[in-house]
Amino acid sequence: MLKDKNLKNVELPEEVEELLQACPKYTVAHNEQQLVELSVRDAQNGCQEVKYEIPEKGEVVEAVVCKVRNGISANYPDPYMRRRDPNCMLIADEKATDKERYEDRFDEKFEKNMRSETFEWLKKQELALFFFETGPNGLGVRAMAVVPANAAFFAFGLSLLQGIVDTRKRDELFKPSSFIYIAPPFRHTHFGGEQVVVHRRLDNKYEMFAYNLYPGPSAKKGVYGMLINQGEKEEWVTLHCSAVQVVTPYGNTVNISHEGASGGGKSEMLEDMHRERSGRLLFGKNLMTDEKFHITLPQGCGLRPMTDDMAICHNSLQKNNGKLTLMDAENSWFVRVDHINKYGTEPNLESITADPDKPLLFLNIDAAPNSTALIWEHIEDEPDKPCPNPRVTIPRDIIPDVLKEPLSIDVRSFGVRVPPCTKENPTYGILGLFHVLPPALAWLWRLVAPRGHGNPSIITGDGMSSEGVGSYWPFATGKKVDQANLLLDQIIDTPKVKYILVPNQHIGAWKVGFMPEWITREYLARRGGAWFTENQLRPARMPLLGYSLQELLVEGQNIEREFLQVHRQPEVGQKAYDIGGKILSDFFKKCIKEYLEPGLNPIGKKIIETALNDGSVEAYSDLIEGEPIIREI
Repeated sequence: MLKDKNLKNVELPEEVEELLQACPKYTVAHNEQQLVELSVRDAQNGCQEVKYEIPEKGEVVEAVVCKVRNGISANYPDPYMRRRDPNCMLIADEKATDKERYEDRFDEKFEKNMRSETFEWLKKQELALFFFETGPNGLGVRAMAVVPANAAFFAFGLSLLQGIVDTRKRDELFKPSSFIYIAPPFRHTHFGGEQVVVHRRLDNKYEMFAYNLYPGPSAKKGVYGMLINQGEKEEWVTLHCSAVQVVTPYGNTVNISHEGASGGGKSEMLEDMHRERSGRLLFGKNLMTDEKFHITLPQGCGLRPMTDDMAICHNSLQKNNGKLTLMDAENSWFVRVDHINKYGTEPNLESITADPDKPLLFLNIDAAPNSTALIWEHIEDEPDKPCPNPRVTIPRDIIPDVLKEPLSIDVRSFGVRVPPCTKENPTYGILGLFHVLPPALAWLWRLVAPRGHGNPSIITGDGMSSEGVGSYWPFATGKKVDQANLLLDQIIDTPKVKYILVPNQHIGAWKVGFMPEWITREYLARRGGAWFTENQLRPARMPLLGYSLQELLVEGQNIEREFLQVHRQPEVGQKAYDIGGKILSDFFKKCIKEYLEPGLNPIGKKIIETALNDGSVEAYSDLIEGEPIIREI
């Protein structure tokens, strides 16, 4: 056993002890500040190059790190490393999975050579390590991270997201059961320059090996995979969502969660509405005529955020009140700021990040050593082409009005990033301002989770693609039908929750950004929880969209019906709308057939069969019992 006061009260596996005994030096971090200092310990001229010697390539710089007044700024010379590769996850165990296995891609088992090679490489490095717990309040698992010391900025980001446990201050023994190992040069020596993250699920241990330094697939989503794996065993879900309590100027509150694939507007649901200098809201701009539509909303609702990306719905949190209760699964928020391209766009976020109470981590932000990193200063992937995925990691305890107790959700929203739709170019961009969904349709949208148009967070090809069940499928390690069943059970068990569908970027021929979810948030909160009457809703022309609004009045201002029912836009019309509807329907049918396998909940099978048979909105409404979609007066 290692005799190290920094490892007091820690029980480590024998192979980890051997690793620490063999390496030249290691640092046990007990707080984030130690990792901040280690991140730039070897800086020259204010910058530390995270570099490795690669055979036949020479020295390769993976990241350039500098200390800034408000934290640490890290940039990747290779533009490929500035976003998550959706194909980076591989499974290296014998447990059930629908994901690609390591041996299927590389024609050998991970344990045969790669695992031991990784440990041998780590034994030759100076290391940084720390301990943490996944999830809040001890609901997750105990874990350990082992990172090359020269890549301490990565460890800093992981520590912000997950927290650090100072085991010296604990009386009880800390025995980690999950381990994260980082070996960046293997990206070049073994994997052709690609991002690879290997998950290995054992009966009493979970290992993750990350072979790159972008934190998205590992520090962020890799740990998410650990939580999903735990929830699969214990029958609960960690949702891919933001959540906020919205407080109207009149004191009413509505609790909203917002799910969706990457780029679906989760972080934006927590932002104040973006205003023009006049104070008005630019709802949208017509791409064909350049016409602009403005709204005047003198006072927005107050926002009490709970989570911006991952919400743990642990069984112990549920109150059996017909609603879904959740908590933030992370200690910090990994916020994308591509839409903040000038000073004054989002004053609250700009203020928090410019002068924080503690150091932050900035990625893909153009900042000089000892300057203040500004979230609207994005690095460029190439001349005049800003990186689409600038990020900042913000501890949740410095977020104003952040909620600390579990939140019971009234409305579950699902966001979809859609392209413009016109007569000349029909697409699936036919969603109105928002749609009301029966629970069965809400589940169906979560099965498909369209990744959508112009996704800034990940590397994708053109066209429509599916993020997979729950929109968290890219981070899950098991069987998709198991997650589909868990989500369906969750919906059935929370009959008082309402469901809506919200687009972003476009409504038909109008460029709208994230304004639809901000207006929807304000509108639903001002309704005070009251739902809709028969005169206010009608079945959408495309059944997968549930119900469309007939009218919408917010603070005395009428939202034109063409924003609620896109086929009414003269630039779109019924024919282009119906073509877009068929694109959507065909895509859904292609995706949902994958779930028709043994083990699927019989109710889920009926929902999928309804979709395959082009069922009506009313047909979906009859499949899951709950409170009526349309209330009687």
